[in-house]
Amino acid sequence: MGLTRDDRNKETCTASLNAVKDALYVLNGKWKLPLIISLQEGPLRFNEIQKSLGEITPKILSKELKDLELNEFVVRKVFSTTPVTVTYELTPYSESLDKVIDELRDWGLKHRERLVKHRKSVQADKNLVLEAVPAAH
Repeated sequence: MGLTRDDRNKETCTASLNAVKDALYVLNGKWKLPLIISLQEGPLRFNEIQKSLGEITPKILSKELKDLELNEFVVRKVFSTTPVTVTYELTPYSESLDKVIDELRDWGLKHRERLVKHRKSVQADKNLVLEAVPAAH
């Protein structure tokens, strides 16, 4: 629940700030949320995750997976096959991020739409200015 302007004071602002800092500490970086989203369809092997994310390096992917495992969003499962099979999958706790991811997705879509609309508007204004200026002979 959001705080109204009347509810805000130094104490509640400090508590909010600390809560947001805690969340960002756990989910920081450009790969954690996309990694969680890539695992929402089910367990994947390391190379499958890397392929789904595109530009991530194996070193960074390994670090991000370890961080997510440490924070109980992802579980690593090792199967005694030959060769050994390792998969990564989301824990039930990761579902606590569903609303966050939905809100970020919705905001991202609206933000991109706003930027595109603004750029088209700026371009249209430039075209109007160019049309108003008489051509030099």
